[in-house]
Amino acid sequence: MYLHGTASINDEGHLEIGGCDTVELVEKYGTPLYVYDVELIRTRARSFKKMFEKHGVDAQVAYASKAFSSIAMLQLVHEEGLSLDVVSGGELYTAIAARFPVEKIHFHGNNKSEEELEMALDHNIGCIVVDNFHELHMLHHLCQERKQNVHILLRVTPGIEAHTHDYILTGQEDSKFGFDLENGQAETALAVCLDSEYLNLLGIHCHIGSQIFETSGFKLAARKVLEKLSLWNDEYGFISRVLNLGGGFGIRYTEEDTPLSPEQYVEEMIFEVRKETERLSLPMPEIWIEPGRSLVGEAGTTLYSIGSRKDVPNVRKYVAVDGGMTDNIRPALYDAKYEAVLANRPLDKHDEVVSIAGKCCETGDMLIWDLPLPEPGTNDILAVFCTGAYGYSMANNYNRIPRPPVVFVENGKSRAVIKRESYEDLVRLDVPLSEKSTI
Repeated sequence: MYLHGTASINDEGHLEIGGCDTVELVEKYGTPLYVYDVELIRTRARSFKKMFEKHGVDAQVAYASKAFSSIAMLQLVHEEGLSLDVVSGGELYTAIAARFPVEKIHFHGNNKSEEELEMALDHNIGCIVVDNFHELHMLHHLCQERKQNVHILLRVTPGIEAHTHDYILTGQEDSKFGFDLENGQAETALAVCLDSEYLNLLGIHCHIGSQIFETSGFKLAARKVLEKLSLWNDEYGFISRVLNLGGGFGIRYTEEDTPLSPEQYVEEMIFEVRKETERLSLPMPEIWIEPGRSLVGEAGTTLYSIGSRKDVPNVRKYVAVDGGMTDNIRPALYDAKYEAVLANRPLDKHDEVVSIAGKCCETGDMLIWDLPLPEPGTNDILAVFCTGAYGYSMANNYNRIPRPPVVFVENGKSRAVIKRESYEDLVRLDVPLSEKSTI
């Protein structure tokens, strides 16, 4: 059994997280339930920051809030001195509601609307990462109309294919994201920026993918971008003050995963950028990175109650829980793999192999295939590890199932930071066909 962060087995023989007994958490908050280990999030945030400080490199570590966004989460990010990435008006609105410092907000996205850009300009956020010509021209015209300056980065695709799932590749040439670095698009975008009196181009952004377990892709991307920046310096006199190398740092979901530590990712990035800038006679840029999953993924655990069971002789044993693809769509979407234990008796002997089914009306609603467990019963609680990234943020109401609450645990105390949805919440925005009430 691999335990993440502060997770341990307490004297009652129960799984404990953040000093809180998971059985007691279920008694208090019910299931399904997302539980976040706050100390682990803090530790990860500090690990990413300290290597830049150790090497005296100006940097911003920006939490990629698409992994999990809520007011409390963003306030925790601010407490740890991080910047923030948002990719929609809703994520930006959440940041504003959390009173996150606007100068530390970066706005990503491949199809920002005019309303979203106006929202960003209204709040004078720190930086807009421009993804395409449509956005570039729209932003220029908005700033021209408002006579307002804005800091931007140009997102480029460096032609790097990281070793990850096809759906989460982002840096290759054939991608919906960014200006291509090799076919002249990036130079054309640069010219637009340099001709504009309102667009203040800080530098370049690239992102090569997610759940990456090595540094070679990051280093190759840095080399390719810096070589292009050297040409731009010679041809246009442009000096990039910022080099954003994105995120995508992998985490351990199962024993097959072998991620590096945050310190290793950062240190090798620093060495590569420093080496290349010296070789190309460029000034050392400020380095920005964007950890999301690597900050919150392993910090999250989802607790479920065991429900029905179906044994297919000589084929499979199905055990159902009271959640599924509504609170964790990643297995259905990516064929994502997870590990799990019975939270109320994690040390009992594993005497059978079962497959964990969700409760949705979909054959594909399976959370874990072939999981060794003690024989599970209806009084048991299943704890699925490493659900902190893209669990709640991708949660949905399929089959009109309410979304679970989110609880933060730290130093033996728990706090609900997102309430459980009710059936009333599900119909709150519905408009009846007639004025006669249906309830």
